Amino acid sequence: MMQIYAVGGYNEVGKNCTALKVGDEAVLFDLGIHLDSYIKYTEDEDIINVNTYELMKVGAVPNISVIDKLKDKVKAIIVTHAHLDHCGAIPYLANQFKAPIICTPYTAEVIKTILRDENIKIKNRIIVLNANSSHKLSNGLKIEFINVTHSTPQTVMAVVHSKFGKVLYANDFKFDRFPTLGQKPNFNRLKELGKEGVQAVVVDSTYAPDASKTPSESIAKHMLRDVMLGVDNKGKAVIVTTFASHLARLKSIVEFGKKLNRKIIFLGRSLAKYVHAGENIGLVNFSKDVEIVKYGSKIKRKLRMVEGKGREKFLLVVTGHQGEPKSTLSKMAGGEINFKFRKEDNVIFSCKVIPTPVNKANREELEKRLKELGVSIFKNIHVSGHCAREDLREFINLVKPKHIIPAHGGIEMRKALQELAVEMGYKPKKDIHLLKDGEKIEL
Repeated sequence: MMQIYAVGGYNEVGKNCTALKVGDEAVLFDLGIHLDSYIKYTEDEDIINVNTYELMKVGAVPNISVIDKLKDKVKAIIVTHAHLDHCGAIPYLANQFKAPIICTPYTAEVIKTILRDENIKIKNRIIVLNANSSHKLSNGLKIEFINVTHSTPQTVMAVVHSKFGKVLYANDFKFDRFPTLGQKPNFNRLKELGKEGVQAVVVDSTYAPDASKTPSESIAKHMLRDVMLGVDNKGKAVIVTTFASHLARLKSIVEFGKKLNRKIIFLGRSLAKYVHAGENIGLVNFSKDVEIVKYGSKIKRKLRMVEGKGREKFLLVVTGHQGEPKSTLSKMAGGEINFKFRKEDNVIFSCKVIPTPVNKANREELEKRLKELGVSIFKNIHVSGHCAREDLREFINLVKPKHIIPAHGGIEMRKALQELAVEMGYKPKKDIHLLKDGEKIEL
């Protein structure tokens, strides 16, 4: 018998965590933070050393009390990728389990960087497993990683093999056949799984209401080229902000910054963290073309230098794409650091606003300040890292699961995936399970 526990990420987008119990053993998929609640509590967009139980109380990390009875049975914490809503709770919760953390090299490097930067210690061993590889966890359990594409490198779907069947955890992904960094999704292996038989999938629902196919990252690259190289930048500051973990997007920004013949500077803690993690494992080598400035005092000095030497000579890539109050861009717009925006300086948001109340309010405030300064704003130069409805249809057709558990979203998102599955012949409640945080099902 198998039991699947919805620990976090089933009421809203964030604090993703799912537990799978197989016989007398269990595994955890992901341990993430809820970014809105986390930023509200800590006033910081980055992971810092704060009280674990307070974080649980305010809903910033998963409430693992729902799996208290499983704690001694957990054999592994399987982390599918490096986004904080999937790995950000590891510094706070991993010590609750006597189990190794299993993840890809890039995700491992990000986790180690977070722990080192904040001087947080965990007892868990980190086991690095490459995409399209497997690891024997015990006599009864085997873990397999399947390469997929997402908006951070080395994202995987995770399969647990057991005598009771296979369970596939598929948060987050998109089907990008033209990636700008890394390999295409492993469609052949997904097709094989469909033939072998999959008992259940836990699957990303965030863009299930969107009746489309999510565009390739190569489309975002074309959009960036159009704005960075196709707009008059003469004598103007050019500032770009994007997700710090999106190394493929940063790679395109660096490429076009070089074509503009500008010195490229990355400003902000998060950017330094994710870029150095990628460089440590040889995934990227931005440092040969980019100066990376991490901390506030050095950022202030660097911006004073930019002002002195002439802003038209530089491309600034900064943190603050969601308008986080402590980010570099928010401080620049608020006049807190040594940079004065001038009329028609170009600010490029290579991202979209994550649609939560805190993010919306922060971005509105940031854009309002920039408009008051007369800045030219370019928004939504972006494509998503999440699968839309037609990607989900393709996924279900490939894998042919017996049971579908929509995750990674509020009820409207998960209902949209349920509607698609019904359209494809699945039966609500019998085959499709809409769980809430704290609930479980038995298979």
